[in-house]
Amino acid sequence: MISGLIICASLTVVDGDTVKCDGQNMRLLGEGVPFVSGIDTPEIGSHAKCIKERKLALIAKGRLKELLAERGLKVVFSGAVDRTQMHRPLVNIYRTNGEEIGKTLLKEGFARAWSPTQRNDWCD
Repeated sequence: MISGLIICASLTVVDGDTVKCDGQNMRLLGEGVPFVSGIDTPEIGSHAKCIKERKLALIAKGRLKELLAERGLKVVFSGAVDRTQMHRPLVNIYRTNGEEIGKTLLKEGFARAWSPTQRNDWCD
């Protein structure tokens, strides 16, 4: 797969770490994240392990919606897909000020780095 700029007529939020570009689910990579499957945010709905995780998931999703509401976003495909069963394309989304959205979510505490060996516990 070749990395590069992606043009999205429609860019919407699925959950805190997944966006939909013209119907295709894509996972936020998060600039500087050490693993190749991107950032991790709390799970939504029945995938959540506790009520706290479910609430945090809605907050993370809301923050991502706020960030995606900006004009002039640049979606860049990394050339890789995530290591989950869904094999979603991994993307970085840049704001007009150059800030990468996944990195912003990490910095603000809405996301954590994803690790292939350990699931994040959002219920503690």
